[in-house]
Amino acid sequence: MLYGKYQFLCRLENEALLPFYKGSTFRGVFGRALKKVVCALKRQECSQCLLKQRCVYALVFETSDALQLPAGSKVASPPHPYVIEPPLTTETHFEQGSSFDFNLLLFGKTNDNLPYFIYAFDQMGKIGIGKKNNGKRGKFILKKVISDNHIIYSNTDQKINKIDFPASLSLTKTSDYPKGSFCLRLILETPLRIKFENKLKADLPFHVLVRAVLRRISSLFNTYGSGEPSLDYRELVKQAETVNIVNDSLEWFDWRRYSFRQDKAMLMGGIVGSIVYEGEIGAFMPFIQFCEKVHLGKQTSFGLGKIKAEIIS
Repeated sequence: MLYGKYQFLCRLENEALLPFYKGSTFRGVFGRALKKVVCALKRQECSQCLLKQRCVYALVFETSDALQLPAGSKVASPPHPYVIEPPLTTETHFEQGSSFDFNLLLFGKTNDNLPYFIYAFDQMGKIGIGKKNNGKRGKFILKKVISDNHIIYSNTDQKINKIDFPASLSLTKTSDYPKGSFCLRLILETPLRIKFENKLKADLPFHVLVRAVLRRISSLFNTYGSGEPSLDYRELVKQAETVNIVNDSLEWFDWRRYSFRQDKAMLMGGIVGSIVYEGEIGAFMPFIQFCEKVHLGKQTSFGLGKIKAEIIS
């Protein structure tokens, strides 16, 4: 699967007041900026638009309506082809001149549309983000876009430099990991929203984690990769049920976001903290480490579900 990770380096032009978790703020303003940049039929609903299968905005934000899945695909609803990773800081007040950096992940051929994303984020800086302070939102200048230490864009020359990215992201081999029983610490760096038996989970048994990981991998490979991976899902879940929890420091975190499309505030809770598992985990490490790069669970486009795995014994 083609995979690009792009770092956006920005500088605030005035004070900014941002929420504790910044992902939804980024996504909302970015959506409006991208639509303004690329939408040809301004008053047409995306679901009814004749151009939706060619429109960058529709493919990114209205993915279910715009994207045609391959014949025989098992994916009920295609995942969005991007993730915005906002700053992980819990700071809410930013001074004028502060650095303000974030990452953008793109999957599959969406990487070809990177110039549209760069221009939309540039416009997003002019619109401003966060709450108004003295009548102004936090505006910023997009200074650079970098990937793997290569400068893709700089505001000094206003040009997109040609590069050979993106890289190809694939599952690693199980032989690269320890055999037998060992402990794994999983850190949830941003809130994780996972459903099991149609209910949001406030705990995280290993088999529930593995089910979510396999769903994420299957949906991404089916939609943006080479198709369904050759995996024995039932056997993997069965093996996952033998892995135990030895330490649990997870807690539920609630936060609110405002949806411009639905014109209402929405409560968005998820699990944060860390948990330690023990058992024969080696067979699952390729899947977990894949999801370290692409996020996990629901609302990943906001930056939710950012995980970090550490083998500790």
